[in-house]
Amino acid sequence: MVFKAAPSKPTPLAPQLSDSMPVSPLDYRYGREPIKMVWSQLGRHARQLEVERALIWAHNQLGRVSDDDYAAIAAIANPESVTVERVDEIESETKHDIMALTKAMAEAAGDAGWCIHLGATSNDIVDTAVGLQIKDSVDIHRDILTTLMVTLADLAERERNTVMLGRTHGQAAVPITFGLKIAVFLDEFRRHLVRLDEIRNRVCVGKFLGAVGTGAAQGKDARELQRLILTNLELSVPLVTTQVVGRDRYIEWVSWMANVATSAEKLMQEIRNLQRSEIAEVGEWFDDEKQVGSSTMAHKRNPITAENACGLARIVRSFIIPSYENALLWHERDLANSSAERFTLSHSAILLDDVLAKCDRVMGKCVVDSDNMRENIDRQNGLVMAEKVMIELVDVGIPRDEAHEILRGASMTCISDGNHLRDVCGKINAITSRFDDNQLDAMFDPANHIGLSAELVDEAVATARKYL
Repeated sequence: MVFKAAPSKPTPLAPQLSDSMPVSPLDYRYGREPIKMVWSQLGRHARQLEVERALIWAHNQLGRVSDDDYAAIAAIANPESVTVERVDEIESETKHDIMALTKAMAEAAGDAGWCIHLGATSNDIVDTAVGLQIKDSVDIHRDILTTLMVTLADLAERERNTVMLGRTHGQAAVPITFGLKIAVFLDEFRRHLVRLDEIRNRVCVGKFLGAVGTGAAQGKDARELQRLILTNLELSVPLVTTQVVGRDRYIEWVSWMANVATSAEKLMQEIRNLQRSEIAEVGEWFDDEKQVGSSTMAHKRNPITAENACGLARIVRSFIIPSYENALLWHERDLANSSAERFTLSHSAILLDDVLAKCDRVMGKCVVDSDNMRENIDRQNGLVMAEKVMIELVDVGIPRDEAHEILRGASMTCISDGNHLRDVCGKINAITSRFDDNQLDAMFDPANHIGLSAELVDEAVATARKYL
């Protein structure tokens, strides 16, 4: 018996990945353009050209390169004269990115090309260019952080006296004001801004003392050459380095970004919780005319921007571990950090900027329902005022432990019987013998138990604005 093979089915052609089919969500979904440009291939290329220019400028200042040769280098040290495409073409042959850069620069510079990369090692260029990327990112982060702080300061002032439930362990606690809740976040972000200003000089740094940090290739004026280059680029000058900038600096910056991302997520998480249907006190603004909350549940008004920011903040935090591991280089350096840092530095910087921008968008238009805040307080049947009554009893001479037990017992009765705590307290002789009905009624007004909330809001706002 002869078996015939079944006719084969045509194999569908797999789509070919190209530049027009980006893989990273940063390319097509997340991040704002200014900071993405900083960390793009073109942004990296432009800054490396700028570092090579600064090197020749420094040599010119020390008399090693003529004015004409420096002018020729300065004229071509830009992405239009030395293109990314030409550098990539050369790198495909040399298998070395900085050699490809210098060869492309030499082609464009003509006779002046003799001095390009003079006395430098590749990582003098790479790490100093990264220092420029970090510096530009710090400026962008500072700008969006201050924008968010202004938004929060305005909101805290506006809601300074808006009484709502304070919650601990997910349970009703005692009254707070929404303004004070926001002031706490405002002051947290102020501390982040202070931290950023404190670390700026430590993280915005380059290096230019050659292959192992001795400065041998730079000659007797090596330290002055380095100082000239880095001050020209507005970067800090390190005391000593290996072939690379110490990665403790990068760890500090990534840790700062992770810290800020955590605060932003905490704020967005708070808004998401307060927007729960059973709470409904604060919510993300929703465009009733155009926005869709669900493909099937037409009534949904989801806090999508806040949720998005929370998810991205987790990615920012995830870069802490590889940042620490990138510091573990062999001897004066190896290359194990390089590929990882193309992710850790760029992605954390871009995503933090995105998170803060979305946080500002949510807080700038958040919807505050003060009526529902009061209704949620009223639903607690006066239990959230137990502390107030206890304190008043102590003030008229009842020992604190005794006063606490009186209110604990009254609260348990209130919970078991479903009565209002005011009614229960109105039947306890230890309370009614000391306070009349008007005094007792006042104790159950939530606005009478918000303490120094307004004062604290004012001081937090004033402190933040003064620093800004």
